[in-house]
Amino acid sequence: MAGPLRFRLSFDSWSLRRVRRDLLEPLESSLGATLGQTRNGVPGAFEGCRFDMNNGDFALFAWRTDEGKPHVAYWLGNTKTPEALWRTDKVGFETAPTELVQWAHRELLADLYEQDPWLEAYQHLSWFFLPVFHSKDGRDSTRAFFQEHAAGFPDAGHDEALRFYNDFLRTGVLDSNRETMAGKVGTSSQIDLVRMSAAMSEFTVAKLLHESGYAFVPEIELDSGYALDFRVDLANADPVLVEVTRPRPPTRRVVDTPTAALKQTAAAKTDNQLDAHPNALLLVDCSSFRDDEWNAIKGEQPRVAHNPAIVFRARPNGSVEGYAVGTPPIDLGGSIRWV
Repeated sequence: MAGPLRFRLSFDSWSLRRVRRDLLEPLESSLGATLGQTRNGVPGAFEGCRFDMNNGDFALFAWRTDEGKPHVAYWLGNTKTPEALWRTDKVGFETAPTELVQWAHRELLADLYEQDPWLEAYQHLSWFFLPVFHSKDGRDSTRAFFQEHAAGFPDAGHDEALRFYNDFLRTGVLDSNRETMAGKVGTSSQIDLVRMSAAMSEFTVAKLLHESGYAFVPEIELDSGYALDFRVDLANADPVLVEVTRPRPPTRRVVDTPTAALKQTAAAKTDNQLDAHPNALLLVDCSSFRDDEWNAIKGEQPRVAHNPAIVFRARPNGSVEGYAVGTPPIDLGGSIRWV
């Protein structure tokens, strides 16, 4: 399974003649390919082109033309990589030259809005998830997850759900972590509703942290060998580690009550990351639960295997309810209505 879309970086010398010979010809013979102009002008220091394959794949290629500068070229595509580029390194959008990245974004967004016009209403979300919306394996499944499954919210339309995330992403808080965070949704050709919904829980938690005034860093690699979802930096205290989990509702698992589903998922976290980091805060996102299932949790307020913890449920209209287990080391009371 291919990952999110990234550039390939070549330090060879390129010309249009070589592009036709080493890139177009192998693509044409294996997939059927057309070499054409890009939708938008290539930055002045580069010459560039676009490949469109008969199966719907595409690729962009740009090579530097200014004399006296080192040879460099960038390939970006969701198709078979020609042999001439096999030994090239992959680099993220944050590594390539700014003007080239902006050009690629314009190309990719134009394609996205042509193929799925409904996404144009959520422009920052569209930009943020471009690496998966155009990925080789996940382009159909990720778009369908947002449209047909409302980004994991049950009993909600996609418009309400996508506005919920678009409004948060528009703050730019996660822009510098786009490659890591967008990739969490995955690039599988099949929709894995449980895993993809769990990935969106991290965006929901990031929203809660931001709205509560906390600075945070996602995806923290620790000396224990584990990675936790966030480190929250505090002004006058040690940083707080945060781990996020999302129970499947009882209708989609062996256990048949909301409380059992909640406890089983939370307990699974104590067997690894949280055993190694007992002071971390566990956030249990019950946003996959229907109203009746959440009402049962809300009424009972069961304790979970880890302390401290916060059990909560978000709705795409922006309302969030929850309760605390123990004494959380950060205050999310401005973002969560305690029940």
